[in-house]
Amino acid sequence: MDGPDNTRDGFKASRSQIGIRLLYTLFYLLVFELLKTTVQLCTLFQYGHLLIVRGANDPVRNFSNRVIAYAYQVMRFITLNGNERPFPFTDLPPELEPPAARVHFD
Repeated sequence: MDGPDNTRDGFKASRSQIGIRLLYTLFYLLVFELLKTTVQLCTLFQYGHLLIVRGANDPVRNFSNRVIAYAYQVMRFITLNGNERPFPFTDLPPELEPPAARVHFD
């Protein structure tokens, strides 16, 4: 059975290594909450902008797309699906995919 003490490659993590990873995870859980709030605010702003000018705000769309890519990297780390510590310990990730060329409402 695979787990933190019995992995496929036979490496057993020490409790101190697990504790350090837990501390990073707690930090990134806080970061993730900030990212969620940022995405929610961008969404509300974007819809307010849409209602007023009837067009999407491309800088906000691009920023939101980058925030989503970073949030995905954070989620992979905190759920033990990725080992690379996200920003600020590494560079910000690239976009996962570009925003849609045109926004549709149908």
